Amino acid sequence: MNIKIETERLFLREMVASDEKGLFELDSNAAVHTYLGNNPISTRDEAAKYIEFVQQQYKENGVGRWAVIDKETGEFIGWSGIKLIKEPMNNHHNFYEIGYRFIERYWGKGLATETTVALVQYAFENLQTEKIYAICHIDNKGSKNVLLKSGLKFIETFDYEGTEHNWFELNKSEWLNAKP
Repeated sequence: MNIKIETERLFLREMVASDEKGLFELDSNAAVHTYLGNNPISTRDEAAKYIEFVQQQYKENGVGRWAVIDKETGEFIGWSGIKLIKEPMNNHHNFYEIGYRFIERYWGKGLATETTVALVQYAFENLQTEKIYAICHIDNKGSKNVLLKSGLKFIETFDYEGTEHNWFELNKSEWLNAKP
């Protein structure tokens, strides 16, 4: 498959085994997991298993969470990607969802918005989909702002695994009409 997406400051590429160190730094940080169930990982082995899980998604679904690499330094700074959600969620199933997670020192620099805009474009230009979706915890104001700045529309609040979440979506026709 070997997908590569390029933005002004970043490369998005498939996760590989050598991303383990960066992924461990990301997912072992409790602050990163504040709105994700407060369950950070505690071993590098867990990071390696997550990479294998994501690589399996590439094989099965053609998409997944991609490593985000700083163009200037070549460093792994997080992940951002499109996941095919097969199980029912908020009365939807078999839909593409955008997600992202960054190492804390990279927060507040517009990187999540930069990757999300690129992912929306990728989804509508390369996947046979008329809508793209995203969710975030109701209290995650930073993520909500990223999604709104990226063109997604807030639709509703729903219960996901016992916690209130915000549901966002964007139609391909709205995206095409908004392009300059």
